[in-house]
Amino acid sequence: MTLAPSALRLENVGRRYGVRGPWVLRAVDLDLAPGTLTRVTGHNGTGKSTLLRLLARIDAPTEGRLSGRPRTAYVPERFPPALPFTAHAYLTHLGTVHGLPRPRAERAADDWLERFGAFQYRDTPMARLSKGGSQKVAVAQALLAGPELLVLDEAWTGLDMDARAELDRAVAERVSAGGAVVFVDHDPARLAGLSDAEYAVFEGGLHRRTQTTSASVAGPQVVVEAQAAPGALLPAEVLRTATTTAETAPGVHRLTVPAARSDVSLRALLTARPPWHVVSVRPATDSDAPENPR
Repeated sequence: MTLAPSALRLENVGRRYGVRGPWVLRAVDLDLAPGTLTRVTGHNGTGKSTLLRLLARIDAPTEGRLSGRPRTAYVPERFPPALPFTAHAYLTHLGTVHGLPRPRAERAADDWLERFGAFQYRDTPMARLSKGGSQKVAVAQALLAGPELLVLDEAWTGLDMDARAELDRAVAERVSAGGAVVFVDHDPARLAGLSDAEYAVFEGGLHRRTQTTSASVAGPQVVVEAQAAPGALLPAEVLRTATTTAETAPGVHRLTVPAARSDVSLRALLTARPPWHVVSVRPATDSDAPENPR
């Protein structure tokens, strides 16, 4: 099977440390396609972080093969805070490393610091940041260049509630933009119902837990009513994230979308050409559940 340029494939991958060390992972096969969200679960010490380091190419397999070279960004479980930069200088530097022109990297650094509520730490040396502030910078550095593959190892840990919600939105944006996201998080409610696939790491192997689906009906939902000229097509980003769609009148559509992806859908509607008019947004109730969801 031909691999998409931005996809990643693991074939019979194994990893152990030392010539005679025990195998941490073995016989791992995994395909990460563009536009997918993948959750990895497992108890402490089972090899989840080892798998994520392999996906990010921070580590190399002892056996097997990785195919594909998506532009990758990685948030490690432990981020080194004592770096000789201010928060803004560090993000700008990483942006240029990822290929952004310096002015664009500087703007992206400011934008992501603002989104995660850390703009006030813009000129603070990294060594003086709190654990939460350092984690916000760690997450921002992974997002600022729009990676094709985003690898998150407990990235929500240490973030305040608003920043966690912002990271949820950023993940949804990456997937909607065609990126692949792989994440580990100790909270089972994190992005609940939004994963395209879930895998568990145990006994040195990677085991599929869920079947691939499109938008899931699990988790909180939001109902959006939007209007455009009769015959107008819903933006592709909206169709990708919506759980249900229904045209209730000529040009009037009622959409049910996962709450964590509602910002992505609203942005797609408002920035479409011509733009859609968002009539209302409200939490979904049991009466909104259709007999035959899309």
